[in-house]
Amino acid sequence: MNINLNRIKNINEALLYSTFWFFLYNELMNLFNFSKIFIIYHFFNIIKKGLKSMKAKNYRNIERPYTRKEFIHGAPQPRISKYTMGTYKNDYEYLLQLISKNDLQIRDVALESARVTMGKILSKKLGENYFLELKAHPHHVLRENKMIFGAHADRLQEGMRRAFGKPIGIAARVKKGESVFDLRVYSSGLEAAKEALKLGSKKLPKDYAIKITKIAPLQTTAEIQQ
Repeated sequence: MNINLNRIKNINEALLYSTFWFFLYNELMNLFNFSKIFIIYHFFNIIKKGLKSMKAKNYRNIERPYTRKEFIHGAPQPRISKYTMGTYKNDYEYLLQLISKNDLQIRDVALESARVTMGKILSKKLGENYFLELKAHPHHVLRENKMIFGAHADRLQEGMRRAFGKPIGIAARVKKGESVFDLRVYSSGLEAAKEALKLGSKKLPKDYAIKITKIAPLQTTAEIQQ
């Protein structure tokens, strides 16, 4: 409809013109409802904040310990299958330790992933001539204040600041300079042991160093008596 303001000659044409703009205004407001746009924008911002608060970096820093499971309802069980791998022998020549460079918390699933990765490499290259031990035990219970996000824009929830939350997992608290894994091998398996610890550290948060110590073979009781 082409309407020229300078050529409106009668009341009928003016009425037709005003009706056209009224319907056009209503359609534009339905398409670009600024109040709805604001609510939807605010809704997605809340979802973004909620997803951001669930990232692993929020659980890395050392906080107040929460370990008394007799007072915690629904505390999850550790998801670590076993804490030692390989065969323990008294005549291993080297002790390799995966040392943490930071104070941090490591979740049980990360420790289990690192253990499985190391175990595959060591079993493939050294057979049973190694002994791997997990030194960091997960006792600290992690909590999260879970938020409810509805399917519609009118279901918004920001929650209380610094809420206590409910148990969602467990983690090991490791301080700077502490060992996460200990690995004992012979001199022939030293390079394979370093490779295993290096790859296993990629499954864990933050940075680590490998400390190598030459150890003396342990004497048995019969050797001491002789």
